[in-house]
Amino acid sequence: MTLRQETLDYVARLERNGQLLSTWALKSASQARTVQVRNDRAIVTDGPFAETKEQLGGYFLVEARDMEQALEIAAAWPSARIGRIEVRPVEPALPESARY
Repeated sequence: MTLRQETLDYVARLERNGQLLSTWALKSASQARTVQVRNDRAIVTDGPFAETKEQLGGYFLVEARDMEQALEIAAAWPSARIGRIEVRPVEPALPESARY
């Protein structure tokens, strides 16, 4: 079985279990543009924010009861065998007192 088919099967299983909430792939970092504002002027440059070998390929938003379950879901993801999966909780609401 190919890695692609393993991934499709895993995604289907997460969907059946009601754990996969959203997923999107990202285009290549070569198509990225970065925006910054200086002196009230937007400056747009081609390329990603940081020069790195690693790239974010997309995201998967899953429902997990806690971080341990989220890590189990990530560890079972087929591409974890050849790359890395970053796991972060969603911030449901950022209190005004915690903003900037």
